[in-house]
Amino acid sequence: MANSAHVKKGTEVVVISGANKGKRGRVIAVLAKKHRVIVEGVAMIKRHMRKSQQHPQGAIVEREGSVHLSNVMRAEAFDARAAKRGGTEATPTQA
Repeated sequence: MANSAHVKKGTEVVVISGANKGKRGRVIAVLAKKHRVIVEGVAMIKRHMRKSQQHPQGAIVEREGSVHLSNVMRAEAFDARAAKRGGTEATPTQA
């Protein structure tokens, strides 16, 4: 069961719980063994980069963190559920 997930790379999802609730984005990667996904524009973290040729002074780079699989839902299923309930549940914001 560790290798199956309800979303795949490229699927549009909505975060349904947690600090990023209501945000939408496209799945960048699925970490099946950890039961997590990386969603574009969601759970942004700051990564401190050491000095290199690309970053001669070093840098603080903002990138996506991972979200647990149970906290995301396919966007089309979310929209169908919201329409069925009358559309007042949650109008998600664009990430």
